[in-house]
Amino acid sequence: MPTLSERLKSLGVKVGATDLPSPRMAKTFPVEEIVAGRFIDTGNGITYLIEQDFPAEYIHGQVGLRITSRPLTIAEWAGYSEIADQNPEELVFLDTETSGLAGGTGTFAFLVGVGRYTPDGFHLAQFFMRDPLEEPALLLALEDFIAPCRTLVSFNGKSFDIPLLDTRYTLQGWKSPFREFSHVDLLHLSRRLWRDRLPSRTLANLEVQILRASRTDEEIPGWLIPQIYFDYLRDGDARPLQRVFYHNAMDVVSLAALLNHTSSLLEDPFTQPTAETSDLAAVARLLEDLGHIDRAAELYSLCLTSNLPEDIHTDTLLRLALLHKRNNNYIAAVALWEQAAFRRRISAYEELAKYFEHHAIDIELALKWTLEALEVLKTSALPAAEVQWWKSEFKHRRQRLEKKLSSHSPL
Repeated sequence: MPTLSERLKSLGVKVGATDLPSPRMAKTFPVEEIVAGRFIDTGNGITYLIEQDFPAEYIHGQVGLRITSRPLTIAEWAGYSEIADQNPEELVFLDTETSGLAGGTGTFAFLVGVGRYTPDGFHLAQFFMRDPLEEPALLLALEDFIAPCRTLVSFNGKSFDIPLLDTRYTLQGWKSPFREFSHVDLLHLSRRLWRDRLPSRTLANLEVQILRASRTDEEIPGWLIPQIYFDYLRDGDARPLQRVFYHNAMDVVSLAALLNHTSSLLEDPFTQPTAETSDLAAVARLLEDLGHIDRAAELYSLCLTSNLPEDIHTDTLLRLALLHKRNNNYIAAVALWEQAAFRRRISAYEELAKYFEHHAIDIELALKWTLEALEVLKTSALPAAEVQWWKSEFKHRRQRLEKKLSSHSPL
């Protein structure tokens, strides 16, 4: 009777490791074979550096990269007056790709893209760590790159990128170099300038809507990037990282173009051929907040001669009227309040009633605007609580004005 071993052999089953084929080794694709770069030995490990130069005449969408106007307003808005007098080559643009989107001490930046102006154009550098153990080398190389600079430009860097990098330096026992930098966060400025026109103020959307730039099909959604890096750490295949490097590079390039566009818009809004009127109204509001009243009033007046969305048009009327009121130019203010009242803006009725009661001393006209306001409130789309508040205010005003009229009426 055949043994079990003989029966298995007759069925083609091999016993033991004899004659087994050699195992197939997993094919790895190291980053240096996927994207051209060079290794930097910092003395505390090595990091991989990818570099790209853009000529001075390079146009991103419809905007050049190099800042062409002295950024006085941006410097004032950011709270760093020294930025206005710095050499453009002292600016550094930064964007990170991280192991997570929530931050915290467990999150690290595996790719840091930075760009600087050079005499010949714009130099982009991307520092990449092939393994988290290379983080000290990346941080040292990054610090060396930004050493000639004094001002950082980011997009949401104040809330995310820089606190994260500060933490990574601290965990190494080092002082973060960014603590000595002035910082312009273009996310916050973009929200001020384009919140009325653009429902999304992400950098990718600003590229399309403001810079008129578009990315190739190499682009990748940011939320996918952490998983791509973890996949790379697991299987050593750097090919999917090409799209991550592209995404990061375009973010840095877009930062430079956006700073250039925004600075030009703020310094000389009257000569911007591609600026929407609603953008100019936003610039005027920013100038007003910074105390540049004459420039703001001039820009408000220009905006009112163009087509504006109804809500922005009315808001601009009221803002310009208030500036005239502060300058005691009531003739100009009244004309604007009347236009706003025609558009049923309830605060305009109040201003008109106050003007005719206290300045023109025309109680009848003051009462007229008060009664019209009460009629408007009957069909107002304002929230119920706000309507009730206004009704109370105007009823009180009506009582006072009627009392004044009766006391001055002839016997």
